[in-house]
Amino acid sequence: MSQILKLREKRAKVWEDTKSFLNSKKKDSDFLSAEDTATYERMEEEVVNLGKEIDRLERQKAIDLELSKPTNQPIILNPTEMGHPKAGRATDEYREAFWNAMRNKDNYNLKNALQVGVDTEGGYLAPDEFERTLIQSLEEENIFRTLAKVINTSSGDRKIPVVASKGTASWVDEEALIPDSDDSFGQVLIGAYKVATMIKVSEELLNDSAFNLESYIAKEFARRIGAKEEEAFFVGDGTGKPTGIFNATGGAELGVTAASATAITADEIIDLVYSLRSPYRRNAVFVMNDDTVKKIRKLKDGNGQYLWQPSIKAGEPDTILNRPVKTSPYVPTAKADAKTIAFGDFGYYWIADRQARSFQRLNELYAATGQVGFKGTHRVDGKLILPEAIKVLQQKTA
Repeated sequence: MSQILKLREKRAKVWEDTKSFLNSKKKDSDFLSAEDTATYERMEEEVVNLGKEIDRLERQKAIDLELSKPTNQPIILNPTEMGHPKAGRATDEYREAFWNAMRNKDNYNLKNALQVGVDTEGGYLAPDEFERTLIQSLEEENIFRTLAKVINTSSGDRKIPVVASKGTASWVDEEALIPDSDDSFGQVLIGAYKVATMIKVSEELLNDSAFNLESYIAKEFARRIGAKEEEAFFVGDGTGKPTGIFNATGGAELGVTAASATAITADEIIDLVYSLRSPYRRNAVFVMNDDTVKKIRKLKDGNGQYLWQPSIKAGEPDTILNRPVKTSPYVPTAKADAKTIAFGDFGYYWIADRQARSFQRLNELYAATGQVGFKGTHRVDGKLILPEAIKVLQQKTA
């Protein structure tokens, strides 16, 4: 039995013990004593920690699988057949030149090869293979990208046609005039906002051949940019950044208003689910903050079943009312007037990546401290194309 499966089974057992403890203490009273509350929270914390360890091991397994793939392909073509030669940023020459430029290794021929990837700000566009690594890293760091639809744009705004209203049929008499009823269309414009970061590396570390510069830049860029992206996709106001699903303008539609400024009931969760039209419920997921999950773990439906259930199979998420639940620290916590839970089909949120990420080595900026800077920039936008596809729960106004 794999370690991940053992941890999943242990987590499920701990959760059953936690529920049994809570049920036994609530038989005589609706409120837990301070001592019982502390015991429950310790048991729940073990469930949370086991979940985090499972997630870590699954990410490690995915990375190991990726790194175990062959670095080149066997020759399977007949000698008379010609494959498609690599060109531009996909060539081995460009990739070598790119990383030599990042390490400041001068070579006239290699610098000449970089001309195919010079961007408008003096940096170099990442080579094709490295760019794919970045995209994978962003997906690991940013849960929103695993849920949304991601597209690539070259330049200018991307115009997305959306049906604003639909035509209807009518009952008519024989030979009577059939009334017009046309669909009306609107447009959603997706542009590109610039997000950037600066990475500093000591000259000693950079000159150490054992230091994997490619891996470090990919992971650090993914961590910083991924976090800033995810924050905007959730709560961005559309000014200099993408529009988030919790934003009042351009965000998701209101599904339920809670009766409390800080608490959530089981009935309100159920009402949120059914506030979403059935076509969108097929692919719907819950997204909320970890603190909100803790509140929901104690809730039961009308049959006495807990709404939250832990996953016991690898690759499957925890569920609420049999729908997957994802968490993000950028979803607001329960407080007056806050939108705390989103439920819907996140495939209707479109993320537009504007071509390649760009990097530039900065030799002089941090020279006095014996460091070399690396500037990374990324252009991206995101918008909810159909607001009705996601519903949110909002806490009561104080």
